[in-house]
Amino acid sequence: MTTHPVSPNTVLANALNHAEDVLTPRILATPPERIVLVVGTQINGAPHIGTSLVQSLAFAVAARLRSRFGIPTEVLLSALDNAPHELVTDPATGHRYQRAYAQTLGEQALTDLVAALYQPLFTALSRRSGIPHRVETYTQQQAGEYFRRTWLRLLPRLDAARWWLAPSTGTPHLRVPCPHPGCGWAEKHAERTRVHLTDREAAQVAAVCLHHGPYQAAITPAGGAYLDLATLYRNVVKELALSHPHGTLHVMVKGGDWVFGAHLVDEALQTVGLIRAQLPPRLFCPQVVTDTGAKLSKSLVREGRASLPAGAADWMLDTRKWPGTIAEYAEQLLSLTDTLLSDPRHFFRSYSAAEIGRMMTAPAPRSIPAP
Repeated sequence: MTTHPVSPNTVLANALNHAEDVLTPRILATPPERIVLVVGTQINGAPHIGTSLVQSLAFAVAARLRSRFGIPTEVLLSALDNAPHELVTDPATGHRYQRAYAQTLGEQALTDLVAALYQPLFTALSRRSGIPHRVETYTQQQAGEYFRRTWLRLLPRLDAARWWLAPSTGTPHLRVPCPHPGCGWAEKHAERTRVHLTDREAAQVAAVCLHHGPYQAAITPAGGAYLDLATLYRNVVKELALSHPHGTLHVMVKGGDWVFGAHLVDEALQTVGLIRAQLPPRLFCPQVVTDTGAKLSKSLVREGRASLPAGAADWMLDTRKWPGTIAEYAEQLLSLTDTLLSDPRHFFRSYSAAEIGRMMTAPAPRSIPAP
């Protein structure tokens, strides 16, 4: 059996018997008909261990909540295909431009990418935990009528929240890619992007393209331009849209690095009118870090700005290199989640890449509740 980690006590861990107890007050306050655990993943190449860990914990926690409260649970995996695929600087103006995966690859190629890199693990985790799941890309999310209507309703109140969404500049980043065929470039930091409501059901965006100069685009609940929102801005709109549950409690499942950013999102949500009880509950998962304490970053290693930490294996940066099958990988992940969820002290902390690798490769029986 895997040797459990030696974890220090904390204020939060000392107050809990189980890690999922942090969700109990919200579940008991207004018992939902179902619980959906929402976990976002940037589609910017092969997943690494931190991504897999958060995803597997979403399934494991869903199983524990279902067993404990008798409420149907589900995992919603949000594939963030608006991650930058290309970044350039306009030499004439110094403005940064980006073209996201959605605009570079196109719908079919993105579908194939998610199917190849992520869907096999999602399916294995779903089967082993007995928890149903669904996958939604950001492209699909932003095209949804309720998401776009929520954004339109937020616009008149955005001035109150803008310093929470962009504390350094006060300009929340809205990117509407250039509509010219085959283009799709957008100003990354939205310095020259302007938006105004034309009526209650429509907005007009004016922006400047790297190649085609000024352009305009309309956004309505039913259609119009692609609505690309920067991370904090996107989360505020998404969580506003999920704050009217209609019998469903949405739980935001995030990596530990989100602890600091969530403060800004929560303040923005309260500034535009939500009360504390309407804010979505959050579950921050353990973070995988290097020996310096920094988050394990595949991009920094890939760019040569950091080295693979001592004791870490190549598969931790590219899970396709795992020395076994997807089913075995899912099984080891769920064994690891059993360990992390066995004591709140093990859950509410960070782990070195070497320690995660040790626990992942040591055999252990699983005790996750059966469906």
